[in-house]
Amino acid sequence: MGASPVSRSFAGATSAFAALATAETISSVDTQAPTIVEAAGLTFTDLFAGTLKDVAVAIFGIHHKTALVIGTWTVIISLAALASRPAAHSRRYFRLFTAVIGLIGFIAYVTRPLANTIVGVIALALGLGLGSLLHRHLASLNGTDPTEHADIEMPGTALGSRRRFMAVAGSSIVGAAGAVGVAKVVRQNSIASQPQALQPLPAPVTGTTVDAATFDSIDGITPYITPNDNFYRIDTALVVPKVDTQQWSLTIDGMVDTPLSLTYEELVAQSTTIETVTIACVSNEVGGDLVGNAEWQGIPLSTILQQAGVNAGATQIFSHSVDGFTAGMPTEVALDGRTALIATAMNGSPLPTRHGFPARLIVSGLYGYVSATKWLSRLELTTWEAADGYWIPRGWSKEAPIKITSRIDVPQRKTVSAGLTPIAGIALSPSVGIADVHVSVDDGPWQRAELADATNDNTWVQWSFKWEATTGDHTISVRATDRNGVVQDETPRSVAPDGATGYHQRRLTVQ
Repeated sequence: MGASPVSRSFAGATSAFAALATAETISSVDTQAPTIVEAAGLTFTDLFAGTLKDVAVAIFGIHHKTALVIGTWTVIISLAALASRPAAHSRRYFRLFTAVIGLIGFIAYVTRPLANTIVGVIALALGLGLGSLLHRHLASLNGTDPTEHADIEMPGTALGSRRRFMAVAGSSIVGAAGAVGVAKVVRQNSIASQPQALQPLPAPVTGTTVDAATFDSIDGITPYITPNDNFYRIDTALVVPKVDTQQWSLTIDGMVDTPLSLTYEELVAQSTTIETVTIACVSNEVGGDLVGNAEWQGIPLSTILQQAGVNAGATQIFSHSVDGFTAGMPTEVALDGRTALIATAMNGSPLPTRHGFPARLIVSGLYGYVSATKWLSRLELTTWEAADGYWIPRGWSKEAPIKITSRIDVPQRKTVSAGLTPIAGIALSPSVGIADVHVSVDDGPWQRAELADATNDNTWVQWSFKWEATTGDHTISVRATDRNGVVQDETPRSVAPDGATGYHQRRLTVQ
């Protein structure tokens, strides 16, 4: 008898997987460009980022990009399976589907700022060609003849065809998965390799280094300095740009007296300021971990602006990334005395590729979506009304000061023993500083916690409170007060459009 709907769908899904795997493997050759699937995912993200970002980050956290890539594969393969399911015109529908997907893939790929058009065209052509040939072969083995009508086969012949069908389909899946796996490992190793720093970092001559007495010895507390490998990464880049410093330069233009173009060597030579700064993502929920503290080395943004000469009326610094991302912040934040750096190093080494090499912005007191542009390529001085950064048309606030927040790290377990128990965590209000942290148990009176030292007011502060735990169920709450006397907002609000508020609480049982 003819092929069943399930086997026709399986043939379509297998052929689509092989086509995608071929295109993905070939497009992985250029590690500085996105792959075909990454380009599709990036375009999808651009179109629906306003709703996707919150959902993906809330569910998958720092793994949201992996989830989006897997989701792109799943959607394409599922659509191919549906297109192949009808008994009549199964192959015709699959060919139409591949033509539409190919066109969409081509447009998505060539419109990406880092795309290698030649590699992309070759990858798509070979991928779609292989997918179509495989689907035709599987259809013939599946008991569907080229005219799209079911054949009547003898039982033995049908059994043999089904075995050959499964063998071809299985080997195609294994081969395609293996090719993609190898390509991904090679690509990730290339991206994760040390960035192409052409000269050693200069010795810092201004700024502050970490010399604070911390609470790092408390088991489970967040370390005062976040190691590079543990530092959160939230951005729009499904593919991490790998910048060639010999071809890269930083442009400062727009409403300036003297437009500048700085090479990597010139920028590093001026990177003699080191500051410890805590940065945070606006998607950080109350008690979340999308926040980190590091020593950043670079050149003050104010120094570069003075060299360029900012025109009167230039009220916005509009930053551009090599991958097309943009962000805007008030010009005054670079000139009001807060720490605002073009950073070239992080915790004593050149910026890791995934954290923005060769240069990124670090601005104390502003959420990253308006200030912390990675893989920086251009600083454009313009007016506040003339341009909106990537996230503003997608529903996020244009002004984005980091809200006062505090978090409980310890106890980590939901069950603890009675007796003296440390409660500890972090609190932050970058560019203002934390004056006090208070802890409340079971909605009781607020009691002052002990604060560790902090290098400056741009960083989070660790806090600790000694609690005499008694048996039973308890709820612990924490709140912070900044150096301006502003108390943390207790009203529970979501992250959109300008950051979450509310007290972090930890519920536990004392035995």
